[in-house]
Amino acid sequence: MNLLLLAIGVLLLASVIIDLLWTTLWVEGGAGPLTSLLMAWIWRVLRQFGEENSRVLTLSGPIILTISLATWIVLLWSGWAFIFASGENSIIDTMNRNPISWSDWIYFSGYTIFTLGNGDFIPQEGVWQIMTTLATASGMLFITLSVTYVLNVLSAVTQKRSFASGVSGLGEHGTEILFTSWNGEEFEGLELPLNTFTTQLNTLTSNHKAYPILHYFHSKQTGQSPIVSVAIFDETLSLLQFGLSKQSHPTNTIIKNARSSVESYLETLQNSFIEPADRSPPPPNLDTLREKELPTVSDEEFTAALEDMDKRRRTLLGLVESDQREWPSPNDN
Repeated sequence: MNLLLLAIGVLLLASVIIDLLWTTLWVEGGAGPLTSLLMAWIWRVLRQFGEENSRVLTLSGPIILTISLATWIVLLWSGWAFIFASGENSIIDTMNRNPISWSDWIYFSGYTIFTLGNGDFIPQEGVWQIMTTLATASGMLFITLSVTYVLNVLSAVTQKRSFASGVSGLGEHGTEILFTSWNGEEFEGLELPLNTFTTQLNTLTSNHKAYPILHYFHSKQTGQSPIVSVAIFDETLSLLQFGLSKQSHPTNTIIKNARSSVESYLETLQNSFIEPADRSPPPPNLDTLREKELPTVSDEEFTAALEDMDKRRRTLLGLVESDQREWPSPNDN
């Protein structure tokens, strides 16, 4: 037995199995070490090409997902090929053609892990029969977990775009959302969408923890970008909490719960993907609210409140820029 080939095969198998189980089953663990490095590297490459062509970035999620699955297949297949190649008489040629070669070991490993059962080669009795059974089991495990993982990721992508469409449907910036719900005396019907967005954002945060690859699914349309929508949502909350007089606020419980959902989202992404920007985004202009006769506080009071939230707003700006977007502002429209 060739111990070097055996050690290489065991190392490859251990790497792919740990990474596969880590990525697909550990909800709080995010992606496995290998998958995390692969996603970050591919994203950096695609961003270089995507600076001039946003369509390249829209393909980043599918490309990263496909390459991740292909990497698992290659490592799993290679690992078993090395293990079977470590034994000179590990498999038998039932057709009695030529001596066993590397192509035969690769072929046998492939149809074993994909459970094709061609029968051109069979394992030697004893330990190699057990190894063949384990190879088949690992292939079934890979197929089952991979299909489940892909379906869950695609479902989460749909959910995050639903959140983005809901927010952008009310307005492209915070002041527009407030205009939409202001009836001249109070905010009418605003509490329901705030609660809905909070629930959707909590789900999105949980999905990001379980499937970090979601961060790389980029939408060409700004209105379908959840990152921009989170910034719009948080700016709306800032205007409600600090820019308007307390008499016009929705209940504090709703605002506090919404703030907490944004904070959890930022903490999840900041741990893996983003750094705060080196500057603060432009503050909302209260004059636009005053023109619509909304009850606002003084500019000084609002500015002081925003200064206390400077790190949070810089983190949001860093997140928006990491997605190759511009900060949502009334001046952009």
